[in-house]
Amino acid sequence: MSVSSIGSAGGIDRVMALRAQILEQNQALGRANAVGVAAPATALTTTTAAPAASFTDTMSQALAQVNAGEVQADKVSESYERGETVDIAKVMLARQQASVGFEATLQVRNKLLSAYKDIMSMPV
Repeated sequence: MSVSSIGSAGGIDRVMALRAQILEQNQALGRANAVGVAAPATALTTTTAAPAASFTDTMSQALAQVNAGEVQADKVSESYERGETVDIAKVMLARQQASVGFEATLQVRNKLLSAYKDIMSMPV
C-alpha cells in the first residue's frame, strides 16, 4: 500500500472489505465443518472479477507505493527549500505520510521475519 493509500479512505476501505470477506469465508467454513458437510464452492471463491494477486506481487506493489510516497515527500520538501510557493503544512503532511508508510513497512518486515524464524525453529 502506498503512503497515500494508507491514509486515504480508499485504501482503508479496500483492506476492510478484504478483511470482511475473509471473515465471511472462515465463518462459512466453520459452519460447514461443524455440520460435517463440505463447504459450498462459493465460500472458497472470491466475489471480485479480478484474479487474485500473488503475495510477491502484492508486496512488490506495496513497496513501490511506499517508495513513491517517499519520493513525493522529497520533491515537496525540495520545492519548499528552493523557496517555491509550497505550504509548510503540505510539506509536513507529506513527510509524516512517508514516515508512517515506512514504519508500517518496517513492522510488516519484522512480523515476516518473526514468522519465518518461528517456522524454521519448529521441530520436524
